[in-house]
Amino acid sequence: MSLDLKRVIGQVERDRGVDREVLIETIKAALLGAARKKYGPKLELEAHFDEEKGDIEIFQFKTVVDHVNDPDIEISFKEARKTLDSEAELGDDLGVKVDISRFGRIAAQTAKQVIIQKMKEAERDNIFADFKDRKGELVNGTIQRFERGDIIVNLGRTEAVLPKEEQIPRETYHRGDRIRAYIIDVKNITKGPQIFLSRAHPDFITKLFEVEVPEIFEGIIKVVNLVREPGERTKIAVKSEDSDVDPVGACVGMRGSRIQSVLQELKVERIDIIRWNADIVKYVCNALSPAEVTKVIVEEDSRSMEIIVPDDKLSLAIGRRGQNVRLAAKLTGWRIDVRGETTDKKISEESFESLCQIPGIGKVIGEILFEGNYRLPGELAGANIDELIQLPGIGEKRGKMIIKAAQEYLNNSSQQ
Repeated sequence: MSLDLKRVIGQVERDRGVDREVLIETIKAALLGAARKKYGPKLELEAHFDEEKGDIEIFQFKTVVDHVNDPDIEISFKEARKTLDSEAELGDDLGVKVDISRFGRIAAQTAKQVIIQKMKEAERDNIFADFKDRKGELVNGTIQRFERGDIIVNLGRTEAVLPKEEQIPRETYHRGDRIRAYIIDVKNITKGPQIFLSRAHPDFITKLFEVEVPEIFEGIIKVVNLVREPGERTKIAVKSEDSDVDPVGACVGMRGSRIQSVLQELKVERIDIIRWNADIVKYVCNALSPAEVTKVIVEEDSRSMEIIVPDDKLSLAIGRRGQNVRLAAKLTGWRIDVRGETTDKKISEESFESLCQIPGIGKVIGEILFEGNYRLPGELAGANIDELIQLPGIGEKRGKMIIKAAQEYLNNSSQQ
């Protein structure tokens, strides 16, 4: 039995990664349970592992007394000296080896079941310990099966779940396919560790770039922000901590080799690599890439911008179903309105005419106000005098007159 036990412990330790001491304690507990089931719960039993023999022994302990009241836990002084220890004294606890071969078939089966269960628990704990700190990592696995839209992925020692909502839309999967995914969560539930994966998470893209672009992994290039509509399009803003390293060029790679590796993993998704800029106007213009921007009107208070593009580039700037401008807004954190030059010219003409309708404002002053981004009477009526007088030709006296005239114009218009 000892050789078999040694072999089993060694094999389980190697194949399942369960600690040797955990296995030994588990088997000791199982044999103690079987012994108590056969001999009763009152007995004082202990299990010991013989390192030399590689065997587990169970001992029943009895206290040496003058008069035995309970033979299960007591032994007389005379019998103790005769059968166990010639030097035994009153009050000593003496152990007698239990013949575990006498447990019988039922007790042995119980011990076996407990051993199997405990080893499974130990293995689950071991797996959880391995994965609990791996959230945010990429893993490779094989598609095992499908369960109500979720994908069960074999990671080798355990399985993981790729939920339906974390899959890339329009991507097809087949049993046996190799798959790469991002660990978004690890939970230790009743039935064991549950590992949740994602291919739709924005950080999945970031991790792919870390693998393909050493400068990102080393921190030379920083991913400032990344926004994504899985299966459609991603915009990633990058900056370089080294002036000699071009962040966009490094991410694209020689002849597009690095970006192609990421795109092959995503199959159908488009990626725009954006150069981050501390100048928000330049950053927004970069974010709208590949569209060409001809004019930008900034509204600092509302964190919004009006972007003017050539008419033939309008659809490119907006993108299919507004995707390009929507992702650019998410990437930069600014509200972005895009329009073509013809529309902008028409709006500008109408705005200029509305300014000139305010009494006391002619075309010359109107042009100055218009160039200063005061496009509507309402903007003038609520203007800050200190900001208004910064415009050329607008002193304090004229500035107050303009604000008052705009307010009266609006009041008269509302009463008509």
